Amino acid sequence: MMIVCFINSASIFGQSDSKKDKIIADSNTSKAEFIKTDPLMKSIFNNAYGYVIFPNVGKGGVGVGGAAGNGAVYENNTLIGMAKLSQLSIGFQAGGQAYREVIFFESKSAMQRFKESKFEFAAQVSAVAAKAGASGNAKYTNGVMVFTMQKGGLMYEASVGGQKFKFNKI
Repeated sequence: MMIVCFINSASIFGQSDSKKDKIIADSNTSKAEFIKTDPLMKSIFNNAYGYVIFPNVGKGGVGVGGAAGNGAVYENNTLIGMAKLSQLSIGFQAGGQAYREVIFFESKSAMQRFKESKFEFAAQVSAVAAKAGASGNAKYTNGVMVFTMQKGGLMYEASVGGQKFKFNKI
């Protein structure tokens, strides 16, 4: 039941400008929170070719799980569109959580894959938990780097593997 709620609330395409404005405002707040938690991330935001911020990702499951969220996409630090994240997972998991996620793109080609909605994470991709100094050792893998920040909840599984994305230009 919880999964259905996450997935049904995930669509931003075709919705009102006020919904998009809220997601953009929440993304700006999330960016500030990531930098507040790890001041070194300011440099990553400034130097990345592009990034997408998902300020509110909801994840839950018992055996079968799902996650969904909406975000704002930036290229050269300029808002260019909106994005939708979805994830389905099977395996040992129980509970629910809310978190923020930011994906940095190192190059134009990595960003282009995302904009063509041909971008997804395989099971082996992992995210760095945002905390003071965590970004100091983080490296791009295949042109992307991912950070997450827990907002609330408790879940016995936290990965970004299996995530799929859909981009919609503004």
